[in-house]
Amino acid sequence: MPTDMLDRIDSPADLKKLDRCQLSALADELRAFVLESVSRTGGHLSSNLGTVELTLALHYVFNTPDDRIVWDVGHQTYPHKILTGRRAGMATLRQRDGISGFPRRSESEYDAFGTAHSSTSISAALGMAAAARIEGVERKHIAVIGDGAMSAGMAFEALNNGGVMPDVDLLVILNDNDMSISPPVGALNRYLARLMSGKFYAAARNVGKAVLSHVPPVFELARRIEEHAKGMVTPATMFEELGFNYVGPIDGHDLDSLIPTLQNMRNLSGPRFLHVVTRKGQGYKLAEADPVLYHGPGKFDPAVGISKPSTPPRKTFTQVFGDWLCDMAAEDARLIGITPAMREGSGLVEFERRFPDRYFDVGIAEQHAVTFAGGLACEGLKPVVAIYSTFLQRGYDQLIHDVALQDLDVTFALDRAGLVGADGATHAGNYDIAFVRCIPNMVVATPSDEAECRLLLSTCYQHPGPAAVRYPRGAGTGAAPAAGLDTVALGKGIVRRESGRTAGVAILAFGTLAVPALQAGQALDATVVDMRFVKPIDRELILELAARHGALVTVEEGSIMGGAGSAVCEVLNDAGVTVPVMQLGLPDRFIDHGDQAALLAGLGLDAAGIEHSVRGRFPERVS
Repeated sequence: MPTDMLDRIDSPADLKKLDRCQLSALADELRAFVLESVSRTGGHLSSNLGTVELTLALHYVFNTPDDRIVWDVGHQTYPHKILTGRRAGMATLRQRDGISGFPRRSESEYDAFGTAHSSTSISAALGMAAAARIEGVERKHIAVIGDGAMSAGMAFEALNNGGVMPDVDLLVILNDNDMSISPPVGALNRYLARLMSGKFYAAARNVGKAVLSHVPPVFELARRIEEHAKGMVTPATMFEELGFNYVGPIDGHDLDSLIPTLQNMRNLSGPRFLHVVTRKGQGYKLAEADPVLYHGPGKFDPAVGISKPSTPPRKTFTQVFGDWLCDMAAEDARLIGITPAMREGSGLVEFERRFPDRYFDVGIAEQHAVTFAGGLACEGLKPVVAIYSTFLQRGYDQLIHDVALQDLDVTFALDRAGLVGADGATHAGNYDIAFVRCIPNMVVATPSDEAECRLLLSTCYQHPGPAAVRYPRGAGTGAAPAAGLDTVALGKGIVRRESGRTAGVAILAFGTLAVPALQAGQALDATVVDMRFVKPIDRELILELAARHGALVTVEEGSIMGGAGSAVCEVLNDAGVTVPVMQLGLPDRFIDHGDQAALLAGLGLDAAGIEHSVRGRFPERVS
């Protein structure tokens, strides 16, 4: 599809030069450009196709970047990026040295706040609005949040706070894409939305309050009449009670509804709430039919859609976990599966199908997920919390206070541990080793391949206390897991290769970097150990290796600071053993997006990089 109009839009200032009647055609071009771009690079698709008109309307009505727009999560911001000078950058989306898939303050002045984890937008926009009030600055603040993100407690904490700050200029837009646009959300509702967002309605409402407030019984009756009248066509009551002037729901794909409503709401003051109904995948029939499949696709042909590969790919660690969970649930009726809104991503689709009564998707509520699991464990059940490493960060107090402190039997399956590639620093699971191993009672396991993953899941599940198994995104070496539910000795590593040198180097590998470590070890003639566990760590093995080697090297796909290598050093220090130790892992900086393998190679964590580092540090101890 030609993009003649879009090609002339390099900023919202260019957008404002258009007549409103031209915006519908521009929306078609923008939607086509998003589809074409994502099909070439991969990325989030369904959510972005659903926010085209809303994005156009926001930049058309508001004075960005002076007015602040905060996009919750941010996986719906490709239209925003395109309209704010990054159209050419879409060819580099989520690639190394390219533009991010999420809003990023360092990338553009139009990205008011960096987002990627959900439910933060209202808090951030409220903080900006409070700052503007304190500084005496006139500007607008808009938080765009999805219905899924509204399930998180943080969103309601922000609403609760914002509702008692009547002098802040804050507009919360609920992008509701989980429901179809039914007939009541058509012409009648457009009229009501315009009416309720207009100055006349607001003025009449305030005058009525002023007059009737002197007659409390009548005032209360009028308030209830208004509340119920609006409630007949809108779910306004809850947000009104929180202190927000509620408008909607309106059709989020109807520019003739969106623009006048936003213009009216722009001119109101205080906390406002606009309910917008959109459809994921809008305008691309395949994504409309299956928005989950097209949520975050790789490269594909838009004319054909996402097709299955001709040869079955290797099983991912997520699939290994999903298979194990079903097998263990079949053996143990006490097993409960829990996910905070990541059924597909965490591999629980089949578990939900087979064990629906033991499956709980708690929504985007990581704190609740952890404590909910603790409650189940108190009653003798055995919950397994399937959660991304980066999202467990959000339930850290609950992990300590509600699970570990009480030594409750909860197993955590930490998906996306280590680098995650295209999603970048916001989703990388770089810190779980450091922040989990310091908690008393916790067990931390680091499987090196798919077969080890199943073994360590069973081992940690059978451990009568809190335990975490961390594994990366994607597939490993293709090591086929055994069919059973066997376990290994808790806290014991295994030597994979013995050095033929006296006082040579021993490489202690944690997790999937054991594979490149073994390749490097063969080139170096070094001993290579798959440590399996960070906690309890194999103290006996570490001291034995230190006694017969001239140097130790630790390798992990996690933060060096406080990580597994630090645990090894603590063992040596506690025993009073002095031996040179080199720690290889992720440095003390955030790692940007890019190809996962290329990122690891750039950090010296592939086989060649490990070999190079060891030769550089201990040349006399290797072949």
